Amino acid sequence: MAFWQSSSVMTDTNDRIRIEIAFEGTQVLTVYVPVATADNLDNALAGAHDSLSFDAEDGRYTVSIPKIVYVKRFGRESRVGFGAAA
Repeated sequence: MAFWQSSSVMTDTNDRIRIEIAFEGTQVLTVYVPVATADNLDNALAGAHDSLSFDAEDGRYTVSIPKIVYVKRFGRESRVGFGAAA
């Protein structure tokens, strides 16, 4: 059983992107992660890893790579609200 751990340190909100991970059985996980974490997920999908652990904006996740149907990487977007740049 292979295990891949993302060691990306979360810093600024601008360094994060939104990704959507769809699993078998129609379950979808949408999280904000550092770009390096999204890259690590792409690498895990291309390789022989069974799982990937990573930190997201709302907590730590471990996902089963073979159960992933697709990953959608959203383009950088501006957030609406008090933190949005003028």
